[in-house]
Amino acid sequence: MKPVVALVGRPNVGKSTLFNRLAGERLAIVDETPGTTRDRLFGEAEWNGRTFSIVDTGGIDPTHGGKTPLSVGSVDFIQDIRRQAQVAIQEADAVLFVNDGDIGVTEPDREVADILRRSQKKLPDGTFWPPIFLVVNKCENRDRREQAAEFYELGLGEPFAISAIHGTSTGDLLDALVASFPEQIEEEADDSIKIALVGKPNAGKSSLLNKLVGEERVIVSPIAGTTRDSIDSKIEYEGLQITLIDTAGIRRRGKIEHGVEQYSVLRSFKSIERADVALLMIDATTGITSQDAHIAGFILDEWKSCVVLVNKWDAIEKDGETMEAFTARIRNDLNFMDYVPILYISAKTGQRVDQVLPMALRVQEERLARLTTSTINQIIHKAQDAHPHPTHAGRALKMFYGTQVRSDPPTFMIYVNEPTLMHFTYLRYLENQIRAEYGFLGTPIRIVTKGRRE
Repeated sequence: MKPVVALVGRPNVGKSTLFNRLAGERLAIVDETPGTTRDRLFGEAEWNGRTFSIVDTGGIDPTHGGKTPLSVGSVDFIQDIRRQAQVAIQEADAVLFVNDGDIGVTEPDREVADILRRSQKKLPDGTFWPPIFLVVNKCENRDRREQAAEFYELGLGEPFAISAIHGTSTGDLLDALVASFPEQIEEEADDSIKIALVGKPNAGKSSLLNKLVGEERVIVSPIAGTTRDSIDSKIEYEGLQITLIDTAGIRRRGKIEHGVEQYSVLRSFKSIERADVALLMIDATTGITSQDAHIAGFILDEWKSCVVLVNKWDAIEKDGETMEAFTARIRNDLNFMDYVPILYISAKTGQRVDQVLPMALRVQEERLARLTTSTINQIIHKAQDAHPHPTHAGRALKMFYGTQVRSDPPTFMIYVNEPTLMHFTYLRYLENQIRAEYGFLGTPIRIVTKGRRE
């Protein structure tokens, strides 16, 4: 498991800028690729050989709708910042508490610092967990860096005076951050098929889990999960070893949508990272929501296979067109995952629950499928003959040959004359041609271009 680093602080202190700086431009929050209309709340960073996940949060804003400021002692304000700070402490392996060096220490900063400090757990060796790094942003010049010393009063140790927009002194911060991570431990080999149940609160994950492990063909034994406060269920299903990864404990939406709500899917993110197949559960009574799309985006970002389960289907008044209309809505909102199968179930009544594991296993089987090099080249040449790649500035892309370099997920390498000429829309076209030959149901496909001389 990669360590998770959370960015916490007031609005406009530069959290998102620091997020982009750590993640790099290719993982920036804004993604201009058509068809991927979803927020990027999580990113991946690497420093000194250690890879870690970073989560950006919205600012903790001590106002109602940005109008009338609340007093520092306001119950609503204190509850909001306590929720966000405490969830960050519980779920993250390190916290970057970002402050504005241009404005200096404010009363809300003191409140957040106090909550973070009180929420840490003291370890037997006298250290506190998780570590909190006091970051003073917008220190673009010498005077600002010297003034950052005033942040010592927050009682969180030495402040790191940085400029996220210019990258000044971020290396020192990253050195200290990475040094705080626990040593990487080799996990015991586990050949079971890992299936994660993910979704927003009250979608029916626990009810489905109970149904799945309660079938007569299933043998159940609880095992400790690798994520905090979670229990995996190890089951045997028709001779196959399966680990069901539950995401119990996903928090409900808080009053600050861009703070607590983003953290509410953090455990789902961790579970998705460990899984082979994710079962994305959608509540039929509420319909697909932006939070469902966020979680679907995490599944795609991690290149995991997926099955969409529309639960509570028994509670919906239906006519002959209800299922078709619901499917069209899901396909529209999850247009970046148009290859996933959709099942309409009821965990309460057991309707179609018997189809869930067979579908997940079918998707996993297709995830591991391999196409022969001759088949791939036939697809490429046929696609090129039907629709040649458009020229760019008089230069034409030439595809020489392709091969599947790995499965899990299926990854294809196509050798071309100049990789920069390949347009992303043509890659999507090639993906569709590959799927027409072999479906790869529920599984994302990676296509990588490489110069023939590379």
